[in-house]
Amino acid sequence: MVSIKDIAKQAGVSISTVSYALNGSPKVTKETSARILAIAKELNYIPSAAARSLKKRETKIIGIYLTDYSGAFYGQLLQGMMETLSENGYELIVCSGKESHRFLPERMIDGAIILDATYKTEELLSHAERGHKLVVMDRRMDHSNISQVLLDNKAGATLAIDYLAEKGHQKIYVVKGPDISFDAMQRLEAVQKAVQRYSQIEYIELQGDFNKLSGEAAAKRVHQEFSEPVGVFCLNDEMAIGMYNYFSRTNLRVGEDVHIIGFDNIEVSQYVQPRLATINYSKHKWGALASELLLNLIKKQKNEHERINVSLIEGDSVRNR
Repeated sequence: MVSIKDIAKQAGVSISTVSYALNGSPKVTKETSARILAIAKELNYIPSAAARSLKKRETKIIGIYLTDYSGAFYGQLLQGMMETLSENGYELIVCSGKESHRFLPERMIDGAIILDATYKTEELLSHAERGHKLVVMDRRMDHSNISQVLLDNKAGATLAIDYLAEKGHQKIYVVKGPDISFDAMQRLEAVQKAVQRYSQIEYIELQGDFNKLSGEAAAKRVHQEFSEPVGVFCLNDEMAIGMYNYFSRTNLRVGEDVHIIGFDNIEVSQYVQPRLATINYSKHKWGALASELLLNLIKKQKNEHERINVSLIEGDSVRNR
């Protein structure tokens, strides 16, 4: 690979003169600069992005850390991030896994947005202590270099339970999410509190993992125990779609025997039949706001923690008992 040392040798000038010329510095005459640039082009010189970022202490790249890439959840979220960052001259890279954690301390990115339950809070605090800028979307943290923008999970879960109760359902299953998920735990805590207001409700928790396969497994349990119409709150739509898949192979019908409500309003939710009742929020806005907060941190502007509001979308997957 051609270096500025090679250009300097061929041009008969110092390395610092080549550096000035390549960076457009007025310290080099126009004639010398033109000759150096011509030699650089002839030698097919490619500037080192790593060296440039170390000098300027910026890369104009932001990392979004995700637990994994599976499911239909991330599209609008990433689009909101990308649009906001692009408007401000930044690019977005999607990261997952332990090896990518070095991007921050090695300054390969200018900041990070965290939606990765496996990224330990202690490690994030260590990054923040060293001056790195972070926005968390999946936990609460208190540090001057960290902002947070969280979903109103508790309001959403309460809306779901109230909706099933208002439809007359006295037996309600709740399909949980993974124990490491902040959103899942927030939703479950709200469910447990909400059902206490309805003394007539029989409440059963089923294990889930925020994917279709765990939704199918939960549906099998509901099928085995079925004796009368029941309500089911899946803590995300992916599991609800899994339940649809399972019940399509049985004699039980969604919206007649099993009344299902999800959470997230992913795109497929509006196309399944009957239409899935779900908890809605703007994933695009969530992503855009996370990017905006991070850019403010990078600019050393003060941030307030933000919350994304939710609403209920009714659907024929839940009807009167």
